[in-house]
Amino acid sequence: MRIALIGYGGVGKAFIELIVDKSSKLKEEGIDFEVVYIMNSKGGIYNPKGIDCAELLAASKVCKNTFEDINENKKITPDFMLQRKDVDLIVELTSTNKETGEPALTYILKSLENKIHVVTGNKGPIIHGYKKLDKIAKENGVYLGIGCTCGGALPSVNGGVIEMAGSQIYSIEGVLNGTTNYILKEMEDTGCTYDIALKKAKDFGIAEANPSFDVEGWDTAFKLLILTNVIMKEEKKLSDINIEGITGLKPEDIKIALEEGKRYKLIGRTTREGKELKMVVKLEKVGKEHSFYNVDGKNKAVRYISDTLGELTLIGGASGTTAAAASILRDIIYICKVSGE
Repeated sequence: MRIALIGYGGVGKAFIELIVDKSSKLKEEGIDFEVVYIMNSKGGIYNPKGIDCAELLAASKVCKNTFEDINENKKITPDFMLQRKDVDLIVELTSTNKETGEPALTYILKSLENKIHVVTGNKGPIIHGYKKLDKIAKENGVYLGIGCTCGGALPSVNGGVIEMAGSQIYSIEGVLNGTTNYILKEMEDTGCTYDIALKKAKDFGIAEANPSFDVEGWDTAFKLLILTNVIMKEEKKLSDINIEGITGLKPEDIKIALEEGKRYKLIGRTTREGKELKMVVKLEKVGKEHSFYNVDGKNKAVRYISDTLGELTLIGGASGTTAAAASILRDIIYICKVSGE
């Protein structure tokens, strides 16, 4: 299988590292693929015989720019790649645009129309166009892998789509953001303020330099929206979700909760009430009887409640760029197996 990578940031580089590390084992399992394009906003590299990923990683350690400043490679763009039509699968890992999903939405749409499989960790296109993208993928006999968009290593999408198949989902709830969960645990353990816990999360590389998507509840809302639309087959929008973050939480709030035998968790929840769906992201206090009580640190969790299959709770899933890259690889392996490519 010939692969193109769009987006060469932290997760993109971790994905290339995984390919180098896992290639021998994958070949033993009959799974063989090569990366022929790697692109970012400044350019890209292309080798129709396959890029030497180990050599690229070695070069990256010496020169951070690697290929971006090479003038002749500025023409290597997604449009150039789509015109050549010489790949089987595209990995799309550009930054999330919560307003429109672009330009990734267009890249994914064109790829599927050209009968190219797509695996993405980008929430924007899935938030804004999942139903259309899924329809086009099916019409063209290709697959759209989105596992990385909802919890990375936590198999939240597969858990809902595969394990709950045939049932009616009454509710979806989850602790879906590892950064906020880490901050809450730090405030519990040390009694520190939110600001101090956030700084520690940044220092450890757990929180982004601009953590607003995480701490204001947006990341949880993105994931809840995707799970709701994919698993409950809805067409909801971000505007349908009441969203609150964790920025107003104080040490005394944490102390009171602990005295009550409870802990704060940022929970995203979709509940079916008759013909209506209620969607909310907010801080909640949960007791020891709740399955989310012991979801600590960077771990995440999702719980489905259905009519015929009862309740399914998934807990765990590593956080970080390597875990996200591993979830991309997981989707690619699945596509290789089911497509026979």
